[in-house]
Amino acid sequence: MHDDQLDRSARPTVTVRRRRRSPVRRALIALGALAAVLAVALAGTAWFLVDRYTGSIASAGDVFDALDDGDRPAPASPVAPVPSDPVTFLLVGSDTRELVTGTELPDARSDAIMVARLSGDRQHVQVISIPRDSWVDIPGYGMNKINAAYSYGGPALLIQTVEQVTGVRIDHYAAISFEGLISMTDALGGVDVDVPTTTSWGPYTFTAGPNHLDGDAARWYVGQRYDLPGGDFDRVRRQQNYLRAMFGKLFAAGTFSDLSQVDSVLTTISSSIAVDDSLDTGTLLSLALSARNITPDGIDFFTAPVLGTGTEGAASVVYLDDVTGARMWGYLQTDSLGQNAAEFADEALGDVVN
Repeated sequence: MHDDQLDRSARPTVTVRRRRRSPVRRALIALGALAAVLAVALAGTAWFLVDRYTGSIASAGDVFDALDDGDRPAPASPVAPVPSDPVTFLLVGSDTRELVTGTELPDARSDAIMVARLSGDRQHVQVISIPRDSWVDIPGYGMNKINAAYSYGGPALLIQTVEQVTGVRIDHYAAISFEGLISMTDALGGVDVDVPTTTSWGPYTFTAGPNHLDGDAARWYVGQRYDLPGGDFDRVRRQQNYLRAMFGKLFAAGTFSDLSQVDSVLTTISSSIAVDDSLDTGTLLSLALSARNITPDGIDFFTAPVLGTGTEGAASVVYLDDVTGARMWGYLQTDSLGQNAAEFADEALGDVVN
């Protein structure tokens, strides 16, 4: 017998016992693995959605870069404790498919100018329209219609002008294409607006009372420029009417129950706006999540108080009411306009059906 055989036979026998995992332990491990897989899948889905929707939002550029921070109004100062800082947008609307952005022609003028405040409690939004013919002092250019500020100096000068007129600091800038948003009307099944006086424009007659508008009718309704009893004021109210009716449909029960409809709505909205560069993906998502509980009842529309209309040279202009306006903008600055809205009943939008 060889030595190596003797050595092997002399070695003790070792029995290896496999450790048996209990059923509970196996289940926990399986659940952990499943959770990890789901987390990766959800993260991938989230980033896909971010890229799909925020990726189609145009950039209006770094519109605040040219502004001297020391010359600007102070940030909003809420009179009551709130969980978050209020956020103020300057919304510039155009009736065309071309967004009013920094890449447009230098003589471009905006069709709608709105200051929108997302309240610190994230339960309310106030939207204040400034008539585009408002006669104001444009820094460096003297008195002119407020919508001329854009043609002189782009979004930055328009922001500076609005801040000077209102005393309210603008946090973000967004350009909206009403034409783009209206393309979503049919996807929502149309919207209902309340028309105070019968008017005709293009192929449509909008009768006094509730009117159901499909996309084409909404396009003519918002775009009417002439033959309105209240002139540009009625045009402002129509823009507000449409936006409020659209918001009502967006938040109506069942609107977001169909995934294909959700995709269509979000794609249309994201392709119809341009925002300043400080509104990055993280900021947009954070704002959207914080405002998710707002309902149409929490959105109030106003028009900046006016004294009346007149002419400056050959131009028809609107004269703002500085005294009443100072109260309104003061409430907005302290995040308390919602609580004091009754003071501005004449400037508020009337009831709208959805």
